[in-house]
Amino acid sequence: MRRRQRPTVGAVLGGGLLRLLLAVGVLVTLFSGLSACAKRDITHLAERRPTLALEQFFEGHSVAYGIFEDRFGNLRRQFRVNLQGTVSGNRLVLDEQFLYEDGEKAQRIWTIDKLDTGDDGTVRYEGQASDVEGRANGRVSGNGLNWSYDVALTMNGRELEVHFDDWIYRQSEDVAINRAYVSKFGVEIGSVTIVFLRGKAAATIGPLNLDQWVSQ
Repeated sequence: MRRRQRPTVGAVLGGGLLRLLLAVGVLVTLFSGLSACAKRDITHLAERRPTLALEQFFEGHSVAYGIFEDRFGNLRRQFRVNLQGTVSGNRLVLDEQFLYEDGEKAQRIWTIDKLDTGDDGTVRYEGQASDVEGRANGRVSGNGLNWSYDVALTMNGRELEVHFDDWIYRQSEDVAINRAYVSKFGVEIGSVTIVFLRGKAAATIGPLNLDQWVSQ
């Protein structure tokens, strides 16, 4: 049985985050009167094609390449992922195996339930994972998903929560792009960009070598 491992803060966001979070804690008190950027409405993607259905896109084997950038646009981490999705009824179980460029490995297993269709035509999803606090709640419209959740990250032996505003855009039959904005105390501290490949695209280059970081 594979060991389930909670991604560490270093694995997800890279070094120097503790100092940044402390600085953010000061900044948020200075700018508490300022509102955050207006939240985008997923319904503006209603006419975008090809349409996205999580349980269909992520069923079976897929691969991904990703980066984390800090709030200043500096590249902090690179990673690659093998994913295996299993669908049963309206539930998708998505097993993600990570390798980071420094050799660190991690695993996240999502359990994602398709719920219902709202009056605005969006499809609601709910997800859980071991390092996600509570549940991730999101909606799909057209070619996009937006969901948000809080992740508990281990830092220097203690846990800190950061918030993810997560967007996935399907680009073609076998390609989707993920942009996740990471924040603490309502202030953005970085972003994650991931390219997902499934189907024939994934079969051409995967499964990825997760034993060591080599050019692929």
